[in-house]
Amino acid sequence: MLWGVGLAAPRSCVADLSRNRSLSLGWCAGPEEPPPALYGGEIVAFPLAGGGAGGTMAALGSDSWWKKTLYLTGGALLAAAAYLLHELLAIRKEQELDSKDAIILHQFSRPKNGVPSLSPFCLKMETYLRMADLPYQNYFDGKLSPQGKMPWIEYNHKKVSGTEFIIDFLEEKLGVNLNKHLGPHERAVSRAVTKMVEEHFYWTLAYCQWVENLHETQKMVSLFGPFSDVLKWILCHLTKGIVKREMYGHGIGRFSEEEMYTLMEKDMRTLAGLLGDKKYIMGPNVSTVDATVFGHLAQAMWTLPGTRPERLIKGELINLAMYCERIRRKFWPEWHHDDDNTLYESEESSEASKTYSPLQDFSFYSRTETFDEEGNSISQTPDTDYTGHSLFDSDVDMDDYRDHEQCK
Repeated sequence: MLWGVGLAAPRSCVADLSRNRSLSLGWCAGPEEPPPALYGGEIVAFPLAGGGAGGTMAALGSDSWWKKTLYLTGGALLAAAAYLLHELLAIRKEQELDSKDAIILHQFSRPKNGVPSLSPFCLKMETYLRMADLPYQNYFDGKLSPQGKMPWIEYNHKKVSGTEFIIDFLEEKLGVNLNKHLGPHERAVSRAVTKMVEEHFYWTLAYCQWVENLHETQKMVSLFGPFSDVLKWILCHLTKGIVKREMYGHGIGRFSEEEMYTLMEKDMRTLAGLLGDKKYIMGPNVSTVDATVFGHLAQAMWTLPGTRPERLIKGELINLAMYCERIRRKFWPEWHHDDDNTLYESEESSEASKTYSPLQDFSFYSRTETFDEEGNSISQTPDTDYTGHSLFDSDVDMDDYRDHEQCK
């Protein structure tokens, strides 16, 4: 008798991973309830009807013998993938989180290269929380929101997804506003830049990250356990297919690779021109758009070695590189990088000489209050020392940028 292999989830759900042509998934839930996540399930085996190899081959129809063999091999590989998913992602029961008066930030796990996230939107959201001085707790469960989004938050048992809606929600509930110093015209410019970055520049980055540079991205993905390399290969190539399909639907994926890189360069030059010699996009003070721009430019700075966007940002558009360094040092004090004192040039450095310090995986982050010797409260943040004086306002200033421009 032949046996099938599947993953049984807690809600009367069985994902049959042993079929030859497609993944069969069924669940018992209401019309408004999303499909159950495959976390906390069990690997189950069940008899297949028609027993015997002959029955299985007959079920495959009139396809040639090598196609039948390929289907059966694919089914076996899918069954092995189910086992790996169970071992690496789904052994634990889903933890109950208490989000009462606490911001729980759900996002992807930290990559291996020391960067907080390979997702521009996850990095944007966590950077915003630090800019707004809001304590939060990370939850690296990989579980998408009910809308299928990542990142998303829980606050007082309410779930909110989509970074724009999350920021609106936190502004309403907690009274924070990074844009209060901006006038109506500046707010309009800020929103226009945000949409250019998130709806246009993002897709060219995604192509470079998950299509052209997939081999390097795969090295950065963090998965542990037996056969983790096999599972990473599967996940990364699935992501590649999803990105290409989504880009085609968006429209930008219908252009040639050279045309897409032309569009990317135009976006980066626009950001460089808008920034100029200012500290932040909208002036001397940080605003919400800086979290957006940094979340995306950081991918070009630290996750795309040897690619066109990295050469551009560390070469001709050096003010964008110093902008990224300024924000990293000010709001990510635990994110250390071995080329902190590197003068960015267009020359390529040896990849073998690059080493990375892993980002400490804090599950909770809060900028805290401290006191001076007389007991007076000092707002001690990651960019201030114990006296309350800024450590980074003068770091990576624009004098070097002006000198660089004059030397051209």
